[in-house]
Amino acid sequence: MATPDSKQARSVCPLDCPDTCGLKVTVEEGKVTQVTGDPEHPVTQGAICHKVRQFPDRVHHPDRLLYPMRRTGPKGAGRFKRMSWEEALTEIVDRFRSTIHDYGAEAILPYSYYGNMGLVNNGSMDRRFFHRLGASRLKRTICNTAGNIGFAHTMGIKGAIDPEETVHSRYVLLWGGDFISTNMHQMMFLQQARKQGARIVTIDVRRTRTARWSDEFIQIYPGTDASLALAMMHVMVKENRIDWEFIRQYTTGWEPFRRRIELYSPERAAEETGVPAETIRRLARDYAAVSPSFIRIGNGLQHHDHGGMTVRTIACLPALTGQWRYRGGGALKENGFSTVDTLKLERPDLLPNPGVRSFNMIQLGDILLQANPPIRCLFVYNTNPAAVAPSQEKVIQGLKREDLFTVVHDLFITDTARYADLVLPATSSLENTDVYKSYWHLYFQMARPVLSPQGEAWSNFRLFQTLAERMGFDEPCFRDQPEDIIRQVLDNPANPWMEDLSFEELAEKGILKVNPAKDPLFPDRLSRPEGKIALYSEASASLGLDPLPGYRRPREGGSAAGPIDPDHPYILLSPPNHQFLNTSMANIPKLKRIERKPELEIHPDDAADRGIENGDTVEVFNHRGRSLLSARLTTDVPRGVVVAPGVWWNDAYKGRRGINQLTPDREADLGGGAVFFSTAVNLKRREYSKNAVT
Repeated sequence: MATPDSKQARSVCPLDCPDTCGLKVTVEEGKVTQVTGDPEHPVTQGAICHKVRQFPDRVHHPDRLLYPMRRTGPKGAGRFKRMSWEEALTEIVDRFRSTIHDYGAEAILPYSYYGNMGLVNNGSMDRRFFHRLGASRLKRTICNTAGNIGFAHTMGIKGAIDPEETVHSRYVLLWGGDFISTNMHQMMFLQQARKQGARIVTIDVRRTRTARWSDEFIQIYPGTDASLALAMMHVMVKENRIDWEFIRQYTTGWEPFRRRIELYSPERAAEETGVPAETIRRLARDYAAVSPSFIRIGNGLQHHDHGGMTVRTIACLPALTGQWRYRGGGALKENGFSTVDTLKLERPDLLPNPGVRSFNMIQLGDILLQANPPIRCLFVYNTNPAAVAPSQEKVIQGLKREDLFTVVHDLFITDTARYADLVLPATSSLENTDVYKSYWHLYFQMARPVLSPQGEAWSNFRLFQTLAERMGFDEPCFRDQPEDIIRQVLDNPANPWMEDLSFEELAEKGILKVNPAKDPLFPDRLSRPEGKIALYSEASASLGLDPLPGYRRPREGGSAAGPIDPDHPYILLSPPNHQFLNTSMANIPKLKRIERKPELEIHPDDAADRGIENGDTVEVFNHRGRSLLSARLTTDVPRGVVVAPGVWWNDAYKGRRGINQLTPDREADLGGGAVFFSTAVNLKRREYSKNAVT
């Protein structure tokens, strides 16, 4: 609560989370002392997660990076000494110019993701700078790409429902996500729906907080979800539990679709998923019997080799019973209403060579070790790839290259920053002007600084604008101010749902909602030839992919019928834990104490097979790498599956080898997405000493 010597201000959570919460921040004598929820926010309604309440400890962390630093020891040692901004900027510009002269601009690579979701500080000035520079381009695919494209191959857009309307849902499938940990305000809406009679079923691999909260939990083998969805649709069609009028009027490709799902009986799906055939039949009947029904599609489903197809297949379910007719009916992967004009914001037209090469961010290790011609300069911001990127050992070996000039802009000396030549201090979101859009709810929010930049920290916006000036880039777009960027964010004539948004109103109110009624999905969009639900997908066919929903086993792991590789008989999942968000907040002492340590959840029978007891050190290994964790025996995971909640900073793991030592860097079926969860491993009990060589 504010006192006479303090002030309160509104702000926005910047973390890579769908809820994009409104915040109330208390500042006393130049320090943030409390962060709570904004009770006036129409969606988050004053409730925020425990981790964001610890923002004061993050902003004023004793390890906060406050000055530019130059490396003084070997790469990875984390030894730096202070330097001035003038020295840092001069060195970066000199190295960029010499690299361009000697090797061409393609030898420079930006590497970023969404550690900060603000569009001023991530997605505008930074992209303009590297485009004008002519640097190699980065495909930012590590999180949601495969699923979003898969959903769009069915529905035409990546999201088509207002989550506030899910209070009206009467049957809910929470599919492939621990939403209590990752989308808590969706659960608040569903709690209201439950009070009005809704039944809520969770389909997931692990008995999570969400599974325990639900009315029913259906446990499924990883990567087999499409088989379950196909079998459900098989039952619904065979037993005539479908809305024929809706299918005829609002979908395309019914006949080939019908022939396809005839192949997927509940008995066939039971062999793959581990879900009994009679449970599948009952689930299909329950789903078909109630309207409105709602499917919340989680993030984990897409992190398999065929993750795009999995989401596309699940997205067909609501069409069969016409759920898009009903308020609170349908399915949701992400918000598709708040699309902005990225061409205006990012300015790819500035590229000197429009055909410049591009790299998939999930393959950073191969990029740094094998690109030809090589990458000579790497600029990392808003992410920590030494911890979060797959095939971690290759990533670290690439970062160790002595001929690679690496700059990291961050709040802390992260795992990645330990390998940098220069580390630059970044502002926190509470020190910036920015605009945020949610990838779940339908609100844009504006945030202004609630305190001054700490130490000599610079925002991403200021840094890249200054570098553009130092490089002599004189295009007018480099003179834009944050307010100009916010106006450009709100100005997208191609998006009818945003046409009523204005900078002036957003500046006054701090929050504005897009208007789905401007072009409603039902019946307007679905009545157009190009807007019909694609049971047969021409978009998939144009890519040379199967145009019909289908199921294939992941390349690693297998199914409930058994493993593909008996030498690696377990499938490893590494979902988010409750207290961190990727590696953000993973250095906050209070949150670390709550999470305790990196653990591996193992079914007791699997542990007995390996002579592993609770608390033992376990080595998890495959051909890519190995990691040491503490065993936690639990029946929350099925046999054949091990789970390592994270991601922790690497120094939390015994031997400093994180869980992403094990994960593959191959691409999913759509959009080059990551396949973190298609990871086959073996495990063994291991004696461990801190002095041991690992």
